[in-house]
Amino acid sequence: MIHYNHCPICGAPSIHLVLEVKDNTVSGKTFAVWHCDSCTGRFTQDIPGKEEIGAYYQSSDYISHSDTREGLVNRLYHQVRAITLNTKRRMVQAATRRSTGTLLDLGCGTGAFLHVMEKAGWHVTGLEPDPGAREKAASLYGLRIQPIEALAHLEPASFNAITLWHVLEHVHDLGEYIEQCKRLLVPGGAILIAVPNYLSLDAQHYGSSWAAYDVPRHLYHFSPRSMERLLDKHHLESVSKLQMWFDSFYVSMLSERYATGHNRTAAAVWTGLRSNLRAIRNAENCSSVIYVARATARRVPLGQAT
Repeated sequence: MIHYNHCPICGAPSIHLVLEVKDNTVSGKTFAVWHCDSCTGRFTQDIPGKEEIGAYYQSSDYISHSDTREGLVNRLYHQVRAITLNTKRRMVQAATRRSTGTLLDLGCGTGAFLHVMEKAGWHVTGLEPDPGAREKAASLYGLRIQPIEALAHLEPASFNAITLWHVLEHVHDLGEYIEQCKRLLVPGGAILIAVPNYLSLDAQHYGSSWAAYDVPRHLYHFSPRSMERLLDKHHLESVSKLQMWFDSFYVSMLSERYATGHNRTAAAVWTGLRSNLRAIRNAENCSSVIYVARATARRVPLGQAT
């Protein structure tokens, strides 16, 4: 169990309890979510360590690992996935200003996004901690996915794009992970980080029942301000923020079930729609935000320049 005395996002000591959230996916246990007054980030307190967290992913409902089509929410997820995968491809191409290149997808699950990028002519590498998901990627798409431990052994400056689609919130060694990504990026390359946004309208509507808290698997719960602080801390600049339009509907459907015990599709769609309308002009209001980041030059203190 890991207990934080300082914010794991920015390091500030001004932290306090803000919510109690139930794990509705695996254990049924309740976990505390704490808030940082400095960066406005949130984090799950008293989390399982890296050796224990795996047990909390053992569920057929965990779609990125199982690729399940069981249940209404998961069937709808698969129906829109082809749209979202091609949208992500265009985002990567726009961010890198390249039609093809080298791509690293961290936490690639069963490999659907890698498959789309490979078909588009990209040279792809995928890392995934779950052995079952790696096996599915091989059987579904013929992809050879490596364990996440391979991250430290990849060649420096070898990727035009690095993508983390709802991955960063799962990572125990947050700062080290970001530094590894920077090491692997070619000059001018881009990192695309998608994370849930607890300041979105759907998050505010569902409160502790908001499915994207997903404790204890989600270790951190980012606001735009906290993500900016984290990136700046590691000499990365957020050059743009993009919306993930379908996440509000998917998350709202799960949240309705958690809050009421029923699949109230109409209510969920209405909440998701209102959330998206609020985010049309400002991506910082979206249920999930994609941060496109590039490495910045390190600032050299006066007197140390050569």
